[in-house]
Amino acid sequence: MSALGTVVRSGVGRRRVQTLVIGLATMMAVAASVLGGTLLVVSGAPFADAFAEQRGAHLSVEFDAGKVTAGRLSESADAEGVSRAAGPFRTATVAPTSEGAGSGWPMTVVGRGEPGRDVDEVALLEGRWPTGSGEIVLSADSSLLPILGMRLTFPGLPGGPTLTVVGVARSVTRTADAWVVPSQMPALTAPGSGGYQMLYRFTDAGTAAQVDAGTEAVTEKLPPGAAVGTQSWLTVKKNAERDTALYVPFLIAFGALGLVMSVLIVGNIVAAAVGAGTRRIGVLKAIGFTPTQVVRAYVGQALIPAAVGTALGVLAGHLLAVPVLAETEEVYGSSSLAIAPWVDASVIAGVLGLVAATAWASAWRAGRLRTVEALAVGRSTSTRRGRWAARTAERLPLPQPVALGLARPFARPARTLAMGTAVLFGTIAVTFTVGMVASLGEVMKAKAHDVADVTVPAPMPFGPQGPASAKEPRADPAALAAVIDAGAGTWKHYSAARVRASVSGVTGIVDVIAFTGDASWGGYTMVSGRWIDKPAEAVVPTPFLAATGTRIGDTVTVNGLERPVTVRIIGEVLDPRNDGMQVFTDAATLAAAHPDLTDTSHHIAVASGTDVAGYVDALNENLAPLGATAQAGGLANGSDMVVTLNSLSAILTLMLVAVAALGVLNGVLLDTRERVREIGVYKALGMTPRQTITMVLTSVVVTGLVAGALGVPLGVTLHGWVFPAMGDSAGLRLPDSVIAVYDAAALLPLAFGGLLIAALGALLPAGWAARARTATALRTE
Repeated sequence: MSALGTVVRSGVGRRRVQTLVIGLATMMAVAASVLGGTLLVVSGAPFADAFAEQRGAHLSVEFDAGKVTAGRLSESADAEGVSRAAGPFRTATVAPTSEGAGSGWPMTVVGRGEPGRDVDEVALLEGRWPTGSGEIVLSADSSLLPILGMRLTFPGLPGGPTLTVVGVARSVTRTADAWVVPSQMPALTAPGSGGYQMLYRFTDAGTAAQVDAGTEAVTEKLPPGAAVGTQSWLTVKKNAERDTALYVPFLIAFGALGLVMSVLIVGNIVAAAVGAGTRRIGVLKAIGFTPTQVVRAYVGQALIPAAVGTALGVLAGHLLAVPVLAETEEVYGSSSLAIAPWVDASVIAGVLGLVAATAWASAWRAGRLRTVEALAVGRSTSTRRGRWAARTAERLPLPQPVALGLARPFARPARTLAMGTAVLFGTIAVTFTVGMVASLGEVMKAKAHDVADVTVPAPMPFGPQGPASAKEPRADPAALAAVIDAGAGTWKHYSAARVRASVSGVTGIVDVIAFTGDASWGGYTMVSGRWIDKPAEAVVPTPFLAATGTRIGDTVTVNGLERPVTVRIIGEVLDPRNDGMQVFTDAATLAAAHPDLTDTSHHIAVASGTDVAGYVDALNENLAPLGATAQAGGLANGSDMVVTLNSLSAILTLMLVAVAALGVLNGVLLDTRERVREIGVYKALGMTPRQTITMVLTSVVVTGLVAGALGVPLGVTLHGWVFPAMGDSAGLRLPDSVIAVYDAAALLPLAFGGLLIAALGALLPAGWAARARTATALRTE
């Protein structure tokens, strides 16, 4: 081994605490960076590749067949900005059932003679394309489980047609739930219903404004109201990327904290090593080391633990990515997602390069030191710095060890600043995580709507094709309501019926929740607008507005019922269930289109002072003849994604806090070793081990308090930036009630968290100082 290698290895082995700190800080930064970079890649790559390969439609529009002809729609292909178009294709909203199942869920069927080539080429995953009547291809994303050979019936249509599933396919822009040959469409279209679908590709469609301009161009010469639904490829893209993109702002925040902390800690450790090893540097130069070799020696001492930490960080990033990527792998079926090698390579090169640059800058002083001056410098510290602080502390009515400890940070201001910065970042991370967990809890409350004291759940469905007991009669919701209203202790109650439907212009299932009674108290968090108070009004979540291209004041048409229903959107509600594809309205709105609302849950608030357990027991006795059961509390709804986010935040925060505490430990350890003779003098004069521990711990009190006081507002600010960005990635607009989750009672303990981190880091050096023998300390120069 070369002389330079021997010096590097000796330095790494001698400074074990500093080596551990650098390795852990680097591991934290690399783990968050690998995970964040991976999610940035996988969130967009699968959709982008599939969209390019299948020449997806930039815009799909559904038109009312009663207001426009196929000929006029064909002319829209020549509109300004349109590069290619496909259609018009006949469309119909149907509710098929498979063998022996109950009533099915609505789905959009399109008549296409072939999968297409120039626009929206439908990719066949299994089977073949239909060649004649009686055959159907199901989308892999449809509500029905696609099984080849399965026979579908349509009991609501004249003649009750029966179709056989001959293929499974996927449209990258989700233009339909199923496809048949055009000659099959008349049998699937109820009298007075049906429409046309046009698919467009534009010369420029990279932004929402460009897609909107294209929409205006293709509909400009058509009759008003002819277009009943539109879907932009940008909306589909955002939905496809939503699950992984949700994590990106969160991981960017932790990655940035980790990288900045790594730079500060590496710089501080190398600078401290240079300062403490001045005499050693002089010896190295005296035996022939050049200035460049000296600098390289200290850079190498930082790079070795950084390289080990980087390797462990890459491994940790891969392991943390497993549960996140598992949620994304099945979005496009066949392809398996993995961490791209170039992401690992970029993070490794970037972090190690940053460590090397930081260490080089801090070690540059070692190369500039003159040999004679370095050999002449002892290890004693300057007695001048911090004198004013020591004199001020002596005048305070405090025990001498406490006064000595409080004055110590001013003797080493640069080191104190480095320790304070580490504690600051640890406090920021803890504050941010506490706020994020609280905000996620508020989102889950909005999702669960569980403010009711007592709930009578709706009958459980059998699956996507019908109820559990399609042949058994359901309990009469009116009879249930009468029993509940008559119960002693009932204060107010409402019922909610869920109906599966579809909306013009958008594929997939939309949940229509119809309320009987005032549900405004039921835990529905409004983002904007107001709650429903009369029929034909509706409130919808943010993703619904984005998917349908609507806003408050617009109307949408709900299909898949006995007749279409038009509702006006008067409010925006926070509800992430069913990907936000929900419509909340009054039960009277569906009276004509769906008169039999039996899948109904009842939500009850009891009067003040009522014993909930006793109320539930008494209510269940009255509900038993109706076949229903009440339960205390609301309908809880968990979320795997929330669990994953909470787990990730806890792991990354603990790593940051550990790095911060180790940064303090390193600083206090260096300070204690420099003061070993001074501590020996104190012990010779009568200082006890307990007083020694008090003096060392007190030396970080001011640092911890100041860092905590600064870290809390910065953590709140970080939360105020990251969490709305996470909501935007998930397609949700978040109200202030979800973001403003901090209160004074929580902020005060968080401010003292900085003191706790500092104290944890100082415990080991304090114990070492207390155990040091007086004679040994006095002999140390």
